[in-house]
Amino acid sequence: MTAVRHQHAPDYNDAAAKGLTLALVINFVFTIIEIVGGVLTNSVAVLSDALHDLGDTLALGLAWYFNRLGGRGRDQRHSYGYRRYQLLGSMINALILVVGSVVIVHEAIGRIAHPEAVHAPGVVMLAILGVLMNGWAYRKLHAGHSHNIEVVRLHLLEDVLGWVAVLIGGIVMAVWDVPVLDPILSILISLYILWQVIKRLRQTVRLVMQAVPPGLDIDDIKQRLSELEDVADVHDLHLWSMDGNYHILTVHVQLTDAMSLAGQANLKNRMRQQLGAFGIQHATIEIELPDEECGMQDC
Repeated sequence: MTAVRHQHAPDYNDAAAKGLTLALVINFVFTIIEIVGGVLTNSVAVLSDALHDLGDTLALGLAWYFNRLGGRGRDQRHSYGYRRYQLLGSMINALILVVGSVVIVHEAIGRIAHPEAVHAPGVVMLAILGVLMNGWAYRKLHAGHSHNIEVVRLHLLEDVLGWVAVLIGGIVMAVWDVPVLDPILSILISLYILWQVIKRLRQTVRLVMQAVPPGLDIDDIKQRLSELEDVADVHDLHLWSMDGNYHILTVHVQLTDAMSLAGQANLKNRMRQQLGAFGIQHATIEIELPDEECGMQDC
C-alpha cells in the first residue's frame, strides 16, 4: 500500500522568533520615547502615531507568543493546534486601535478649532528616529514568511509611512507657523489606521465564521477533483482556514468502480497533490463506493 504522509503541525521558525523578539523590543522602547516626546512637543500627530505603535507592540507581542505556542502543534485540547488563537490576538489588537484612534481624532478636532503651538524641531527629530527604528524593526521580520508575521510586517511598514508624513509636517511647521497642520496630520493618520484596521477586522471575522478563504472557489476545486480518473462524484465539500494561511478541507468522493485499499490510497495522494496547488494544507477525504449512499444531510 502506498504510504500517505500527513503534515498537520504548524510551521515554526527559530529565525522568525528571533526577528519577532528584536522587533518587539525595538517597537516597545520607541513607543515609550514617542509618548514622552509627544507630550513634550505638544504634538497630537506624534501621540496618534505613538498609539498606533502601542497597538503594534501588542501585535508583535501576540505574534511572538503565538509563534512560540504554535510550535507545540496539536494536543488533546486543541486537535488542530494553536493557530486559531492568532485570530483572538488580531481582534484584541484591532479593538484597541479603533478605540485609540477615535480618542485621538476627537482630541485633534478640538485642536483644529483652537490650534496650539508645536515644538517643530522636536517633532522632526522624533520623526527621523521613528523612520529609523520602525524601519529597523521591519527589516528584522524578513526571516519569517507566515501569515502572522506578514500581517505584523504590514503594521510596521504603515508605521514607517506614518512617520514620513509626520516628518514632512514637522519640516513645514519649522519653516512656517501653521500649528493647525499637526492636528490635521493626526486625523489623516488616524483615519488611515482606522481604514486598515476595519479591513483587517472584517477579514478576521470571516475567518472566525469559517468562510471560504479569499481567492479560493469551491466550484473550481470540485471541478479539478472530478476530472481525476476513478472519480464519479465529488460532494459535501467544506473549506475553511485556521488563520488565513493554513487552509483545511473535507470532502466526500464517490468512486466509479470498486478498488483496493492501495488504489484508494493512491487516489487520495493524487487528490492531495491537486489540493496543494490551491494552497490547501490539510485535507480529509472520505471515499465512497459506487453504490454507497452518503449519510450527510447536505450531500
